[in-house]
Amino acid sequence: MPQRVLIILNPIANHDRSVQVAESLKTKLAQTSPLSDAPQIDWVVSQRAKETIWLAQESGTHGYNLVIAAGGDGTVHEVINGLMQIPPEKRPLLGILPLGSGNDFAHILGLPIDPWSAIQTCLNGQPKALDIGLVSDESNRREYFNNTLGIGFDAVVTIHTKRIKRIHGFMMYLIATLKTIFMDFPQMDLTVESDEKSWQQPTIMLTIGNGPREGGGFLVTPEAKVDDGIFHYAAIGKVSRFMMLRLVPEVMKGTHGRFQQIQMGTCRKMTIHSKQPLYAHCDGEVFSGFGDTFYQFTIEIQPGAIRVMK
Repeated sequence: MPQRVLIILNPIANHDRSVQVAESLKTKLAQTSPLSDAPQIDWVVSQRAKETIWLAQESGTHGYNLVIAAGGDGTVHEVINGLMQIPPEKRPLLGILPLGSGNDFAHILGLPIDPWSAIQTCLNGQPKALDIGLVSDESNRREYFNNTLGIGFDAVVTIHTKRIKRIHGFMMYLIATLKTIFMDFPQMDLTVESDEKSWQQPTIMLTIGNGPREGGGFLVTPEAKVDDGIFHYAAIGKVSRFMMLRLVPEVMKGTHGRFQQIQMGTCRKMTIHSKQPLYAHCDGEVFSGFGDTFYQFTIEIQPGAIRVMK
């Protein structure tokens, strides 16, 4: 059992409901604290965007050996980006307390969604090594991702979800997907080079998956596993809006690979060049959006870089 635990809470996760859940958990945990073998647990609330990254990074210098991300997929993403700044020999374990509306990564790992069961797993589970992805652009701006990196259509959908306030979870992503099909239909002329295969073609969407699902349940890279040392990718070539609409239910089921317009494969490293600016998200967080002018990304796998409590 970890001896010093830091829980980083995102107070706006799941319509601000995360704070109420956290208070209930604090009360229950306090009832177990008199036990001699109970760990020291400290809570901290992230007050602004990206502060979670810094809090997780600082945990290594304060002697914590477990950092729990209390929030949704974005919170997990930021905690991991902070932990990855710490040398491997000093890097704390990762715990996930899924308090978001989608919680894709918790589902992928098979973690409990019930908050009390989830925190017991964090404190009493066993560490499991997970792969992490790293993306960098031509200016050497770098970001880690634990689940998916989406480029093109996928990223524009993510940008639209940030503007939808009253609907959350899978339905939010579905509405944003339909809006992207009918209003914003990005097309990229890509040259892709990987350690397995290279190609050049017009592309609507390219998703690199460390995990199999995103967006509350879209199985974009259904064969991906977070601990096998490889990425899976899915690329959609130049298709009509009608065909993209046709593909939506297929992606929901993970059966889109049977269409000739879809290219799927695996790699450990990939370099992407585009004639148009690249829009991208990492784990549902915008990496490059409207107005950015990045034309090249390099993606690499970091095998077994993070250990998560399961």
